[in-house]
Amino acid sequence: MLRRWWFAGLLLACAVLAAVTQGDRRLAVAEAVVFGGLALLLSPLPFPRSVPAAQAAEQSRRDGRPIIYWRPGCRYCLRLRRRLGRRARHAHWVDIWRDPAGAAAVRAVTGGDETVPTVVVGGEAKVNPPADWVLGRL
Repeated sequence: MLRRWWFAGLLLACAVLAAVTQGDRRLAVAEAVVFGGLALLLSPLPFPRSVPAAQAAEQSRRDGRPIIYWRPGCRYCLRLRRRLGRRARHAHWVDIWRDPAGAAAVRAVTGGDETVPTVVVGGEAKVNPPADWVLGRL
């Protein structure tokens, strides 16, 4: 669980350190806002609720929606999430740092790497696919 939040926690610690050590109050607030914003973006919070890989696979078989394997702090995952917009919640999201079966599924698709985002839909898998490809399958 801590693995998912370590980078966001580090950025929050930087925000506090910058605010405490900075002599100029306005600059301290600006630095705290920047570090706090980065912490929020790189945390699990911007992503839809993550489900276990087995549950995602079962639901995907029933409804045909894609499974998106991701991890916190991944800028490519964040970019895909942002480009999908509100439609992102229609996919099944699996956090590979939270679910070892999800990490194993990604390794099986990528040849041993845990490269994310990896999207699987209808037996077809793509690593770091364009958002248009994913939107076409939602």
